[in-house]
Amino acid sequence: MSSASASRPVYLKLRDQIAAAIIDGTYREGAMLPSVRAFAAEQGANPLTVAKAYQAFQDDGLVRVQRGVGMYVAPGAAAALRASEREAFLSEEWPAIADRIDRLGLRAEDLLAAV
Repeated sequence: MSSASASRPVYLKLRDQIAAAIIDGTYREGAMLPSVRAFAAEQGANPLTVAKAYQAFQDDGLVRVQRGVGMYVAPGAAAALRASEREAFLSEEWPAIADRIDRLGLRAEDLLAAV
């Protein structure tokens, strides 16, 4: 684990975990997310921290709230998350990876052969 991810707030780590589950189809569009309490218990997290992570999805329009029932993955959420995650990867993570690849003298063929 990098020091950047170690210092990252817990609610953002939970948000990343939920985003990954939406992108990979664990939580499909229209599916209900686990309740705040259930997800908190599963993750060993404070329910208020989970609620903050869920609120970020609500603020971004990635989930719909049905009062008294639960939160549902909004249509288009997976595509929107995939696009924003790609953009973040290319702007925040890729430059350091590309520098390391260059420093190690690796070529595209070396990387593809390792996959």
